[in-house]
Amino acid sequence: MRKSISWLFLLPLLAFCAAPPVPALPTTSPAAAASPTSTYLPLITRQVSTSNGPQIGPCPLLPADNIWNARVDALPVDPHSADYIQTIGADTGFHADFGSGTWNGGPIGIPFDFVNGSQPKVSVIFDYADESDPGPYPIPPDASIEGGPNSDGDRHVLVVDTDNCILYELYYAWPQADGSWEAGSGAIYDLNSNALRPDSWTSADAAGLPILPGLVRYEEVAAGEIRHAIRFTAPQTRNAHVWPARHDASSLNGSQYPPMGQRFRLKADFNISGFSPQVQVILRAMQTYGIILADNGSSWFLSGAPDERWDNDILHELSQVTGADFEAVDVSSLMADPNSGAARP
Repeated sequence: MRKSISWLFLLPLLAFCAAPPVPALPTTSPAAAASPTSTYLPLITRQVSTSNGPQIGPCPLLPADNIWNARVDALPVDPHSADYIQTIGADTGFHADFGSGTWNGGPIGIPFDFVNGSQPKVSVIFDYADESDPGPYPIPPDASIEGGPNSDGDRHVLVVDTDNCILYELYYAWPQADGSWEAGSGAIYDLNSNALRPDSWTSADAAGLPILPGLVRYEEVAAGEIRHAIRFTAPQTRNAHVWPARHDASSLNGSQYPPMGQRFRLKADFNISGFSPQVQVILRAMQTYGIILADNGSSWFLSGAPDERWDNDILHELSQVTGADFEAVDVSSLMADPNSGAARP
């Protein structure tokens, strides 16, 4: 998804678009490691236990009780739901902003890399240092960059330290000749913690949220269940944010515009039986865990990690699902502490 760095000045945008240690994983992108000729793994048909939250390598993808991992299928509809849906696009189909192959010379989606605790940390100079975690960051010199090394888009860089279960995220990241990096903004997250960023702070995302917990990953779909909300974008948002978001990126104040952090879900009566099994996994997650508005961008663009095992034709089935099939959700009853991402049972 493309956005201008100016969202940090609150301008509206219309974008084009705790686990025990295990042996260290290689310093490489999971997507890049996939074989171009591989196919979908057999889907597991049994329901996976949700007593433990989703994992990323050997680490939790935030605590199991984090709001990203909370079910929203039984929560009340937000009173502004119809207005939000109409503003984003009631007749607009969904789009998987991830897949296999390349687009404009870069991988399709937001990649991430695994590093171990011995990865050297480098300094990062931020354009918006007052709302960025100073680091240093364990960014490898060949880190995967959203859109590819020549992209001039969001250029997100996501790195997971699998020894310490720390997530590092950069927005508009550029490697420098001396090994350091320059970036628009950056954030560091303890994946064992429910701590949120200071209120009003951005992150590597417009909503001040982590990006990685909201990505659709191939291995989740192949396993038969996604156990967290999915990140998505909308072209017009309000100059407001709701829990767990920490930042807004607009000057629009009309109540018809959704705030950053707004949760939506696929309606319970939407029939998913006619879709391919892989797409059914995504649709079921959107009914159970919903989607979270995290950035300005194209309407109903779902975020995911690139992987050569994705079948782009199958993912295109999501275009049959439109905004009218969704409803906004009021998650306020789950909030125990406005400064924590922990959700009430």
